[in-house]
Amino acid sequence: MLNRMLDHQSGQGFVSDSSHLDALAEINEEHERVKDEFSNNLELCIGEAEKFLEQPVPDSDTLEPFIDMQFNTREEAREFYNAYGRRTGFTVRVHHNRRSRVNNQIIGQDFVCSKEGFRAKKYVHRKDRVLPPPPATREGCQAMIRLALREEGKWVITKVVKEHTHKLMSPSEVPWRKSEKHLVSEDEKDKRIRELTLELYNERQKYKRRCAAYEEQLNMILNDLEKHTEHISKKVADVVRNIREIEEEKSDSKGR
Repeated sequence: MLNRMLDHQSGQGFVSDSSHLDALAEINEEHERVKDEFSNNLELCIGEAEKFLEQPVPDSDTLEPFIDMQFNTREEAREFYNAYGRRTGFTVRVHHNRRSRVNNQIIGQDFVCSKEGFRAKKYVHRKDRVLPPPPATREGCQAMIRLALREEGKWVITKVVKEHTHKLMSPSEVPWRKSEKHLVSEDEKDKRIRELTLELYNERQKYKRRCAAYEEQLNMILNDLEKHTEHISKKVADVVRNIREIEEEKSDSKGR
């Protein structure tokens, strides 16, 4: 554009007007300002991108439980807490759950440290014990996570207690639990319970129908027996009446 302006001016004769020079200087200054601003913005964006790339990506193998942490299922939450316990040095136990009063659906679940609570006294102080009591495995530890089922179907952590009241083990010392090797979900348990309940109900209905059929057959037999007894009673009454009539006839004939 600058060349075209110079050619245009050369065609008309060069006029040494200071206004033209000021305009050219202003254009150059604006160009340099835009270029500097673009360079600064580009450097700023590159710096922010480098900071973002340098941030560590959360790893599920190093992640710790926190409030509002979400899971798709309870089994997913239990597997996470089992893995966390193995890294930290304790084993996990499934604690009591909470059910809805409306449809009996499980809406809450606690996973606790295996040393939660205390052994019942009736198992510790047994009078018929022959061998010495086993070592105490529960020390009242409060470490746990509490889950709640939300409307969107997600399981969310609502309470976390990380502090333990006992010495933690090294990850290599944490024993494998059977529940970790052969996990059976609570939903599968509920499904199996419903299946067994339905099977038991069907068996009861089958026995009721069978008992009703037996009762009907027994009533028929009793009715037939009653009718047969009544028929025999009538025959016996007829025979007795006939014998009396014969005896009366004999006595009349003797009186004559």
